[in-house]
Amino acid sequence: MYRLVKPFLFLLDAETAHHTVFKFLRIVFAIPGIQGLFSLLYKKENSALGRKVFGIHFPNPVGLAAGFDKEGLLNEKWAALGFGFIEIGTVTPKPQAGNPR
Repeated sequence: MYRLVKPFLFLLDAETAHHTVFKFLRIVFAIPGIQGLFSLLYKKENSALGRKVFGIHFPNPVGLAAGFDKEGLLNEKWAALGFGFIEIGTVTPKPQAGNPR
């Protein structure tokens, strides 16, 4: 799917592409049953990919870095897209500015 949308996303500045993808995912995940469908398509269980780091088991070494879901609105959805771990980040008393455009 990424190969199909990549050319269009690269026409946008990074911040606009980020917000576009995030809004799209929020709409898609609102469809009943879509999270289960994504899990079937993208969540792969393979013991060779699993990792144990500092006593914590990760199903695979591919993770989502902190900052993509800044407000933690889709925390429970990311695993359905195949991520082995999700770094949420931290809580701050005031909103933090993003990178300059």
